[in-house]
Amino acid sequence: MRVLGIDFGTSNTVAILRMADGRVKPLLFDGSPMLPSAIYLSADGRMLIGRDAERNARMDPARFEPNPKRRIDDGSIFLGDQEIPVPRVFAYVLEQVMAEAKRQLGGPPEAVRMTHPARWGERRRNLLIEAARVAGFPKPQLIPEPVGAASYFTSVLGTAVPVGRALAIYDLGGGTFDATVVRRTQTGFEVLSEEGLPDVGGLDFDHGIVEHLGKTYGVSHAATWSRLMNPTDDKDRRYRRMLYEDVRGAKEMLSRTASADIHLPALDVDAHLTREEFEDAARPHLERTIECMERAIRGARQSPKDLVGIFLVGGSSRIPMAANLIHKGLGVAPRTFEQPETVVVEGALSIGGPARPGGGAPVSGAPQQHRPPVRPPMGPQQPRPPMGQQGARPPAMQQPPIAPRQAMQPQMPPPRPPMQAPARPMPQAQARPPVPQKKWSQEPAVVATIIVAAVMVVAFVILLVISMLP
Repeated sequence: MRVLGIDFGTSNTVAILRMADGRVKPLLFDGSPMLPSAIYLSADGRMLIGRDAERNARMDPARFEPNPKRRIDDGSIFLGDQEIPVPRVFAYVLEQVMAEAKRQLGGPPEAVRMTHPARWGERRRNLLIEAARVAGFPKPQLIPEPVGAASYFTSVLGTAVPVGRALAIYDLGGGTFDATVVRRTQTGFEVLSEEGLPDVGGLDFDHGIVEHLGKTYGVSHAATWSRLMNPTDDKDRRYRRMLYEDVRGAKEMLSRTASADIHLPALDVDAHLTREEFEDAARPHLERTIECMERAIRGARQSPKDLVGIFLVGGSSRIPMAANLIHKGLGVAPRTFEQPETVVVEGALSIGGPARPGGGAPVSGAPQQHRPPVRPPMGPQQPRPPMGQQGARPPAMQQPPIAPRQAMQPQMPPPRPPMQAPARPMPQAQARPPVPQKKWSQEPAVVATIIVAAVMVVAFVILLVISMLP
């Protein structure tokens, strides 16, 4: 069965296809696995999605909505002179995903899975289902985001989590933060505790940088800066949009470098921002996430060291300071991933699907022991035992998770037992060829010794004969 997984995010939407053989394939939008969740209503009535929306936002920011997920409780959204219901706004983004999925599959997917924050109630989940229906999807299976992240750790990475053990998910996205503790059960994962901050995410870090720039550069240009922060016409709104685009790019750059430059439109100033200045602005928000994570762990009646691990997901978890504060505050080194934006949706796809070997690996986390290579002994070796008897990974979790206080979708069929690989003898070590032996006549030192000895014998015989003459 070809299944489409979607993580509709505040800043970006990620979608991945799981093929019938278990292979996963991310959908690409302009060459990137992340589709900006932004929409823009053009003057001629066309709805532009993603990067096209961002490119046209400078024309008329009043027709632009960069983060529709944050407006889920608003009922409707005004774009220009039109009022559009929230499910329809969501559906515009999902239609873009469906078009790309059909292009790659040659038809619609057979099933759809959509992730959502664990704290979303029934009303919000129903809005997501309605948006999928409007976009032409079959009724999606909804999976809590922390359950998808935990399933990635077990099913994709193949890491064992014993039944009864718990792990924590630190999910720092573009608009919100969620801290969740989940426990492994016989059938999947259950949510033990959940906490969240609706006002902490990548957008709030952007605001923190803008406030820092205002204190540093806006004081000497008070009137201009005031118009930039509170635009009254299209020109000022374009300048404000340009500022936030540069701030976001600088924030992402500071995760890799020590400094970045930001152009301040209208002021005609190139501001210089260091990582230390950014961390000073972001620290109050990040410290709140650590406190929220502590509450979630206490609510699950766990301690940080009792957990299998703390896992960082969400695009804003790339900020190095987040991992540092977790390690310092909770005493546990968290595990990060190379592509934290795709962890949740790929894990959701792994539930109930065929196990696939390999997968991604954590970028950081608990250090692994490295043993020196062992030289194979001379001569034949015994055959290697079959996989599953020695050194094999435990079977991947195949059952759908169970979240507390809310009914999940019907359970998938029980997992198939892992296939046993036939025993294969190890290749035999080749014997070393014999070292050729040189003849004594080919050794110069030996020949010279023999000649000297012969000369001495002849001289001794001559002297003996001379001494015997009369």
